[in-house]
Amino acid sequence: MYLHKYLVILLVTILGSTFLCSSYKIHQPINPTRNLLAQGRSKLRVVNVDHYGAMANGKDDSAAFMEAWRSACSSFEGTEFVVPMNKVYHLKPITFSGPCKPNLKVKIYGTIKASSHRSDYDEDRRHWIVFEDLEDFTVEGGGTINGNGRIWWIKSCKIDETQPCIGAPTAVSFKNCRNLRVNNIRIKNPQQMHLTFQDSENVIASNLRIIAPANSPNTDGIHITASENVQVFNSIVRTGDDCISIVDGSRNIVVRKLTCGPGHGISIGSLGKNNSEDRVSNILVDQAIISNTTNGVRIKSWQGGSGYAKNIRFQNIIMHNVTNPIIVDQNYCDREEDCPEQYSAVQMQNVVYRNIRGTSNSEVAINFNCSRTFPCQAVLLENIVLNRQGNEGDMKASCSNVMLATRGQVFPHC
Repeated sequence: MYLHKYLVILLVTILGSTFLCSSYKIHQPINPTRNLLAQGRSKLRVVNVDHYGAMANGKDDSAAFMEAWRSACSSFEGTEFVVPMNKVYHLKPITFSGPCKPNLKVKIYGTIKASSHRSDYDEDRRHWIVFEDLEDFTVEGGGTINGNGRIWWIKSCKIDETQPCIGAPTAVSFKNCRNLRVNNIRIKNPQQMHLTFQDSENVIASNLRIIAPANSPNTDGIHITASENVQVFNSIVRTGDDCISIVDGSRNIVVRKLTCGPGHGISIGSLGKNNSEDRVSNILVDQAIISNTTNGVRIKSWQGGSGYAKNIRFQNIIMHNVTNPIIVDQNYCDREEDCPEQYSAVQMQNVVYRNIRGTSNSEVAINFNCSRTFPCQAVLLENIVLNRQGNEGDMKASCSNVMLATRGQVFPHC
């Protein structure tokens, strides 16, 4: 009996000592030196632009950035291309081309600012920073990309009617990229559009802040063209044009948890310009707040075009002081005089508007201006309540050439 008690006490003592030792090991402070040594043994390689001659002194750093890119792109190790914090680097138009070795990350901690000399864009007036032909690629870091756009805006025909109507550069373009991540970046004051995804696949763009003044011309926030499997979420877009624009060749697009405004809202299109055949499908816009914009959720196409915009869902959206909260325009015209009537159109079909509430600052809160020859088909309005901003004035819906169904409360209604 005494032997049994002795063995029990001995076992408890041994286990208790083991537990205490294990607990101590778990909770003891991490040795910084040991942590650095562990990092040193990893495959990560850091390519800092400063080590390749970038000065951040107000002069052009493009050559240094390109030299650093060539080194990072060709590295067989997992590599970080680093733009250090608390510095401002000036760049002329620049293209970071692939293909590169896998698992390349660009870490922007500081600020990249566009050249202030318009003559630097003589060879390519439509692009500033381009990433192309890249796979398994990430851009992140919390830093800022500044397009220095005011020198372009004052020369825009939309600001100064004496100026010719010619394009300006997009601040950041991703072309022909696969498995792309763009996270935690601020893009401000672009020359024209902020950010474009073109001919790209499997894209996640998150935690972006895209900022330009409400009167800045053609400064779309995020423009998606000929791309598929694109997700945009947890982002803020305040600009002078569309917060999000989705155009031809795009499918399987998800926009979720977006704060939009000022600007022109969320747009699919324009489609079918110059009698083109355009296709857009499988679009979801979910959990958005749209404030002080020209439009809320819009689908727009030109007469004379063909193709389709189908399988589109706008849901769980709050609107504040929006001029055209829900609008479909198959007769889009961007000039003061009427555009000549044409008989072909981009087909709109299978479009759902669900759980949309808020205020309109115009009398017409819901406007379906659909084609007489290709009417909008299979449109559902479910749980829609849009009141007049300040509760002043009547509210109505305008519904032309639309095959429409409703469910739940819908106000105003056709």
